[in-house]
Amino acid sequence: MNLAFVCTEKLPSPAIKGGAIQMMIDGVSPFLSDKYNLTIFSVSDPSLPTTEEIDQIKYIRVPRANYFYHVASHLAKEEAYDVIHIFNRPKAIPIYKAASPESQFVLSLHNEMFAEHKLSDEEGKQVVETVSSIMTVSEYIRKTVILRFPEATEKTHVVYSGVDLKQFEPKWTKRGQEISSYLKQKNNLSGKKVILFIGRLSKTKGPHLLIQAMPHVLEKYPDAVLVICGGKWFSDNRPNKYVKMLHKMAEPLGEHVRFTQYVPHDQIPHSFLLGDVFVCSSQWQEPLARVHYEAMAAGVPLITTKRGGNAEVITHMHNGLVLKNYSNPANFAAAICDLFSHPHQALEFSLNGRKVVEANHQYFHVAERLERIYLKAYAGHFSMQSNDPAIEESEEESEDKSYLQPEVELKNEIPSKITHKKWIVDRSYRKRKR
Repeated sequence: MNLAFVCTEKLPSPAIKGGAIQMMIDGVSPFLSDKYNLTIFSVSDPSLPTTEEIDQIKYIRVPRANYFYHVASHLAKEEAYDVIHIFNRPKAIPIYKAASPESQFVLSLHNEMFAEHKLSDEEGKQVVETVSSIMTVSEYIRKTVILRFPEATEKTHVVYSGVDLKQFEPKWTKRGQEISSYLKQKNNLSGKKVILFIGRLSKTKGPHLLIQAMPHVLEKYPDAVLVICGGKWFSDNRPNKYVKMLHKMAEPLGEHVRFTQYVPHDQIPHSFLLGDVFVCSSQWQEPLARVHYEAMAAGVPLITTKRGGNAEVITHMHNGLVLKNYSNPANFAAAICDLFSHPHQALEFSLNGRKVVEANHQYFHVAERLERIYLKAYAGHFSMQSNDPAIEESEEESEDKSYLQPEVELKNEIPSKITHKKWIVDRSYRKRKR
């Protein structure tokens, strides 16, 4: 089977600048490319060639301007693809279908892309009619589709994401403890209780609430430190109004709030081991943030909000804490202090979270679920060949401006001999005010 992935115009593939979609593609591609001819279309990047082949995967990268039409041009010229997987861009389906009418199309939704302000009734009906299947990253996103377009019910399925578990050393293991201790020592956090936030610095992600929660936490745990990892847009570390506001809010708290910049995705697994508690403070209807899978894989107790699909993989008092009153800083403080006060319960949450990932959310699980959908789409139009492999049945996006800033080089790769660079703590705003 000739299979094509069409990424969004936001970020390149492989995931050199992060992105949940790109990271998932990186994770499942090795499994799929072993069986099928896989081509991945993505936006071009100065650091990557326009075409290349890596590990049996062909990459084609096109300019961001008129991205849909550049991809369509390639689809029309290339050897016919049996199945084309479009990521998060239902609006582009008619363009791609016109370019490759014989192909079967499947669509995956990672945000509320079927919202009325993004897709008209007519456009939505056309997409539903055209595609063989619609995949969503959560039941929450699935419901946003079928409530508006009931005719999509039979075609729409949840495919949860996952992680490469081999990259994550659980914090309770000897190796995990060594890495955690080393990271804390290198970042002057030894003996501190670290509250970790990893994500984009945007109001919808809620890091401001964690800063507001810190005075309450410090009353009970004066050795607590909030570490905020991320930039305003993935690898873009340039400050905007909101980021500047966060730094200003944190000034009175001194060293109890620390900012790093963007952490490249290959350094994420070890980065989680810096935290004693991880908090996803999302305020918007989060489709289902992948940090939940990552925190569980790393064995870090976590707190999340009952927003969007978050609570679909986190069960309150089983593998984490789920806050219903998610906009009150005092509630975040109470939950953080509760985990600090009950270490045995926090460990139980962590153990349960790791088991959830082991059982359901590894990349090979995701690849198997995708493969079932691809084979069904393929069978819908093409006769299955005797040598085709079979398997056992079983915030809204921010506007992407540019990527002019280089990535922050934080060496978080920790082999048998630990060689980790100190985290970059951004105090530039404080320095300017002095």
